[in-house]
Amino acid sequence: MTTEVIRYKIAADQAATFEEAYRKAEPILRDSSHCLGYRLLRGVEEQENWILLLFWDSVEGHEQGFRQEKGFRAFFGLVKPFLGQVQEMKHYNVNGLDWSRAS
Repeated sequence: MTTEVIRYKIAADQAATFEEAYRKAEPILRDSSHCLGYRLLRGVEEQENWILLLFWDSVEGHEQGFRQEKGFRAFFGLVKPFLGQVQEMKHYNVNGLDWSRAS
C-alpha cells in the first residue's frame, strides 16, 4: 500500500466548497479498483491547513491505473479548483513503524 499525502491551504470562505468537492469525489474513489480509502484532516490550530491521505494499492495503481479509469475525469474536475492551493503532493510508504488505536 502507498499513501499519497496532499497538503492544502484552503481559505475559510472556501472550506465548505472544498469539503463538498471531496464528498462528491468519494463515490469515484470507492469505485476505483486502485483506491483503498482516504482520510481528510483539517487543522485545529490553523483551520486553513488540510491534509488529504489517499491510500492506493501502489504508485503505479494510482498514476497508471486510476488515471485511466472512467471516473478520473470527473474526479479531476471536482478537485481541480483547489490545485493552486496544494503545498505538497507526494507518495509515501509505511516503513514498518505503524501503530494506532484509532479506526
